[in-house]
Amino acid sequence: MVGGVPVTVPIGSKRLLALIALNYRASVPRALIAGSLWPDVSEQKAHTNLRAALSRMRDLGRKALDVSPGEVRLAREVSVDLYHARSLAQRILDARAPVEDLDLKGVTIDQLSADLLPGWYDEWALLEAERWRQLRLHALEKLAGELIDAEQFAAAVTAAHTAVQADPLRESSQASLIRAHLAEGNLAEALDHFDRYARRLRSELGLRPTQRLRRLVAELRQSHPGGGYIQ
Repeated sequence: MVGGVPVTVPIGSKRLLALIALNYRASVPRALIAGSLWPDVSEQKAHTNLRAALSRMRDLGRKALDVSPGEVRLAREVSVDLYHARSLAQRILDARAPVEDLDLKGVTIDQLSADLLPGWYDEWALLEAERWRQLRLHALEKLAGELIDAEQFAAAVTAAHTAVQADPLRESSQASLIRAHLAEGNLAEALDHFDRYARRLRSELGLRPTQRLRRLVAELRQSHPGGGYIQ
């Protein structure tokens, strides 16, 4: 957004704007932009493509950028949602920041729920997307634990479930969700979720849950002998 107004740019210029936005306040050399966006053409052609992409941007889109002969950067008044979300994730992971200081609302978890540039396959986009995925998963798992400790169980389940949706085979996220169900007293849900995870893990990867996760539900399994845990 520029000055609170959403910016719409032509399809051919979206990759350019996304690359600059990922660098946020840093100036990006034109040569680096051209080489990143058009790696399979000559240097001269890449620079020609860059000039064309800049020229196709409409007035408001051009206002989103500060363009100089050698560099391009975001204009000062531009905000990028990703960087607000990254800042939130980093605050959650900061051991010195108690959960009550995060001013938690529904939007907090929403900020950590979206993938970065889904469907983009440029190398630079994939690297940034994976970096963001790892950060937000760790933040969601930490947040779920903090919310359990604060006895905000519904929010804890939501945070853990968001992490599970992002990566259904990630055991630490599954463990967070099972712990949230257990803390809330929903023992049957915890067992059911564990069983579904165990089946999916075996079906897709030929693996079984780690001993640590099995121990988490071992006592419950003994008290609910009808459960269907897959060995």
